[in-house]
Amino acid sequence: MTLDRTILMFAGAMVLLSVVLTTFVSPYFVWFTVFIGVNLIQSSITGLCPAASIFRKLGVKNGCAFK
Repeated sequence: MTLDRTILMFAGAMVLLSVVLTTFVSPYFVWFTVFIGVNLIQSSITGLCPAASIFRKLGVKNGCAFK
């Protein structure tokens, strides 16, 4: 799996996790969802993604989006 697909899967999993936490634990977890959205927007504008750096260090091969 390439880095691009790994990042998309990770972001989707975090959004689903935040929805579950908001529903079953506390409505304040909606701020986790907001953080994820802001991070996705920031990554699309700047090209910098903290998760991509971590996954790259873990040995996930590069795709075409995150270089």
